[in-house]
Amino acid sequence: SSFCVCMGGGGIIGKVTPIIKITNCPNNIRKRVPQTQFAEMFLHSIPVLQWAKHFSPVEYQRLSHYGGAHGWGSVILNSSLAILNTPANRLMFDDWENGAHRSECIRCAVVGNGGILNGSRKGKEIDEHDYVFRVNGAALTGFENDVGSRTSFYTFSTNTMRNSMRSYARCLLLTISYFCLSPSVDYILMKAASTHTAIDQGPERSKNPPTYFGEDVTVEKFKIYHPDFIRYLRNRFLHSNLLKTGARRIYRPSTGAVMLLAAIHTCDQVDAYGFMTPDYTLYSDHYYDKQRRAVRFFANHDMRMEMRLWQELHNAGLINLFMRQ
Repeated sequence: SSFCVCMGGGGIIGKVTPIIKITNCPNNIRKRVPQTQFAEMFLHSIPVLQWAKHFSPVEYQRLSHYGGAHGWGSVILNSSLAILNTPANRLMFDDWENGAHRSECIRCAVVGNGGILNGSRKGKEIDEHDYVFRVNGAALTGFENDVGSRTSFYTFSTNTMRNSMRSYARCLLLTISYFCLSPSVDYILMKAASTHTAIDQGPERSKNPPTYFGEDVTVEKFKIYHPDFIRYLRNRFLHSNLLKTGARRIYRPSTGAVMLLAAIHTCDQVDAYGFMTPDYTLYSDHYYDKQRRAVRFFANHDMRMEMRLWQELHNAGLINLFMRQ
């Protein structure tokens, strides 16, 4: 199956509440949170995904004040959100009841692209989870022993996906589920791809429908992060000092951070692989790098803050973070 999870943040939460899959898992993340230092940080009323029912003139007025992934400021949204009206669009794990699952808990592997995975031989372990989340580059062919071969959800920004397909096209397997990131481009791309129509305006304009997601992609393959969720993650989990600098306008949690925190808010158990750890200087930037590359830092993300958050979530028992040391 194949989904796009697109990213959108706003202020006050609307009236449409999230639908979290309720399982019989005896010790899921939501049950453990109250016993940790994160108890007051988590707000389970925040909608993780947005779909057709979220659109209204009042909500548009509220969220149009926020741009980028934090709102609807640069998007003509009604026609795009309107097509997201299936159970697959509003539920993260819409196929859970139909699957032959081996446990009563929704077990998720969230796989980043960190060089720590090169030589890890974690592929089989990753593939044994109920759902596997991947992000951006996500090259699989030739790396299966280290990163596995299954993908349930693929989170991306359009620019990163385009660059990844150019650089790693032979290794990418895009027969998956997609989560998108930057509204102004991704809403347009999602609508055109799922309705098999050409984009008739803007920088993405073309004579033919987008082919990033395959020829047979349907609207059920797309999920879009709610802008309130992105803003909540920024303000509560990753409120960086960059927000006090000139980088405030471009700062947001990284694509991988949104993916991992979304999993923490929806899965029963989360195992994280390929995310930055304190010994990151020992590894190349990505597991698929042909030549060793040092990790680079940019002003739009606070990767060191994210690294500290993963350590804290791991130590609190809310995730299991793969570390070599």
